[in-house]
Amino acid sequence: MKPKVFIDGQEGTTGLQIFERLTGRDDIELLKIDEKLRKDRDERKKLMNQADLVILCLPDAAAIEAVDLIDNPDTRVIDASTAHRTAPGWDYGLPELSKAHRERITVSKRVANPGCHATGFISIVYPLVAMGILSDSAELSCFSLTGYSGGGKKMIAEYESRDKAEALYSPRIYGLNLSHKHLPEMMAVTGLKTAPVFCPIVDDYRQGMATSVPLHRSLLKKDLDIKGLFDALSDFYRGQRFITVAPPVDSGMLESNFNAGTNMLQISISGNSDRILVTSRFDNLGKGASGAAVQNMNIMLGFDESAGLV
Repeated sequence: MKPKVFIDGQEGTTGLQIFERLTGRDDIELLKIDEKLRKDRDERKKLMNQADLVILCLPDAAAIEAVDLIDNPDTRVIDASTAHRTAPGWDYGLPELSKAHRERITVSKRVANPGCHATGFISIVYPLVAMGILSDSAELSCFSLTGYSGGGKKMIAEYESRDKAEALYSPRIYGLNLSHKHLPEMMAVTGLKTAPVFCPIVDDYRQGMATSVPLHRSLLKKDLDIKGLFDALSDFYRGQRFITVAPPVDSGMLESNFNAGTNMLQISISGNSDRILVTSRFDNLGKGASGAAVQNMNIMLGFDESAGLV
């Protein structure tokens, strides 16, 4: 029998993208809720407990409530919200980090889908800490440029309005209290003891993300130049389908909508003999959200992890 999949909250940006990726697949049965009943607690509960796998695309509080509605011990869950990313009993859904991460996702009943900015930061910092190149005591900074689609329907409407405000034509720094909701998972997953100074920036383009971590070479525990860092990260991610490491660059520009429309993430390294910049570029709605959820679903259900993804 085909596994049954239900998306709770498919009317949101992430949910709609997951629904589009799964519609037409003949290896699953996609359970659908009547539009009139999409907020009906009993109908949602019925469908969730019928499903082999539920993908939650809800605000944090609603995601916690939704999990409580599931009493079928065989129903597995992927939560795309922030609610469970550091919660006990939940596995973090970034399989490229290690064989152990992938194995836990494969058998897990509860998988937390990573945050978009967190995906970029963790894809850079986790391997550097794991390989002993960065200390877990390192005090880091990070800036991350994103398209406006990550802000949800309201922000999308503001940016795509014919009468949009003048300020929306320029990059806008936000999270000015430096307490962004992705920081807990950025620390927990990488093992960092100190929260990075994290600066997110939203700009006037729809999709794509470029997350950069600047490093003084003196911060590295191993004497590596740009080429050495490239070799280390290339070895770490060798054989991965969706994360690649590009050869070092020393000129030109890195566009932040690179890889938009795909589930790919590419790490680029630039800089000089003293200062290094490591940048992850990916689709904030792809590897940063809905694409990652479908990849995790594929792994959990025993499919090729690239099924339905590019």
